Amino acid sequence: MANRRTIRSVPATTIALVSILLTGECYAEAPSPNIVMICIDDLNDWVGFLGGHPQALTPHMDALAKRGQIFTNAHCAVPVCTCSRVSVMSGLAATTHGSYEIGPKYEELPALTDVPTMQRYFKDNGYYTLSGGKVLHHGFGGRLAGDVDQSLGRRKSPRPRKPMSRPTSWSGAWDWGAYPETDAEMADFELAQNAAKALRQDSGKPFFMTVGFFRPHVPLFVPPKWFSLYEANSLMLPRNPKSDLDDLPKNFLSINDYAVAPTHAEVIRDGKQRSLTHAYLASISFVDHCVGIVVDALKSSPHADNTVIVLWSDHGFHLGEKQHWAKRTLWEESTRVPLLFAGAGIKPGKTCAEPASLIDIYPTLVELCGLPANRHLEGVSLVAQLNDPTTLRERPAITSSYFGNHSIRSRDWRLVVYEDGAEELYNHRNDPDEFHNLASDPAHKAKRDQLARWLPENAAPEFKTKSERSRARAK
Repeated sequence: MANRRTIRSVPATTIALVSILLTGECYAEAPSPNIVMICIDDLNDWVGFLGGHPQALTPHMDALAKRGQIFTNAHCAVPVCTCSRVSVMSGLAATTHGSYEIGPKYEELPALTDVPTMQRYFKDNGYYTLSGGKVLHHGFGGRLAGDVDQSLGRRKSPRPRKPMSRPTSWSGAWDWGAYPETDAEMADFELAQNAAKALRQDSGKPFFMTVGFFRPHVPLFVPPKWFSLYEANSLMLPRNPKSDLDDLPKNFLSINDYAVAPTHAEVIRDGKQRSLTHAYLASISFVDHCVGIVVDALKSSPHADNTVIVLWSDHGFHLGEKQHWAKRTLWEESTRVPLLFAGAGIKPGKTCAEPASLIDIYPTLVELCGLPANRHLEGVSLVAQLNDPTTLRERPAITSSYFGNHSIRSRDWRLVVYEDGAEELYNHRNDPDEFHNLASDPAHKAKRDQLARWLPENAAPEFKTKSERSRARAK
């Protein structure tokens, strides 16, 4: 096995040279594949190819999914954008880099001082790097400025001068509505156009392009035509029985109180669940259109046959499930994300139900491109599952939210263990909504113990001097 791993980590150029020396024959070396990475902010499983909402209209992402392979059981490393993106771009879990909440930049984390971003690693191995939009939460600044050869832009979309839909008691970030009038005024649309233009160019090298779309992140403003795709009064709302909370530990239910997100009680009190759901779906369809611009440009470019596309979201999003809004939980709605690979060498029309983590993207792309193995990476390459989606995977997907709280998600089960020892256990074979907590049922102790073996040990402490959780408890 060691020899196989060593061979896979050798660059294609080295293999070709050895072949020439041994055989005396010279073969044309296959060009290294290009990479187009599309990352989307706050997108849960409400896309057609995952079926998270039966009315979601995402034709462009669905078409891309049919051309590639979907990981239907993919999960983020941290259910909040800053640290999720740090985890993806470093290939390290929060339990190693120490960022569990909104906060520090990549370059501020001591644990990442010698860890190259994905962009830097590909650049150091001969790739031309392009990036635009929200990729790292704080962008590529400081010592990371040289990681990207070409910027595709990162401006913000316009917002109305006065609140459109939010109650006055809510945070300003939580507003929504049909605004502005045209797609051309939206930053994500401009980014898609910039990416499309860049795809028509030739850098003379293989390229690594990262496109970071902001919608459906709040505020949920998109042009009117995207709202018109849905009839608000006929939208299906998530199943949300009040009894769902009866068997849950109490320590995590109010942890989001500090955040800018409204509570479910506030949303219901103000009669906003349906209009917020409408705005979220409209935003998803808008960003799907932006994805289509990039994918269509690639199809018509000279790079169409030699480019791998990977699409993912940084974390999921609650829209009332378990009486919760936004993210930061260790439940399915918050951890599950779209993840798909398509393009050069990817078998079309396949789905994989084995657990996958977003930190697996980095080693997967390294292997697909034949680059030397990066010794820092903690994720596991998904190439085995790309080759055969039925290939079993022992390692579950591990998600951490705030320091000391972890979720272990296998193919069929989820174990949640909190800092104070409280637990949740769900069997996804017959309880996909996680309504029934089995943690106290002795009949499932063996399964609980099997999953608990994967709980992180010696986790890096929270990097921030005062964590958001401490602030919430102080209140």
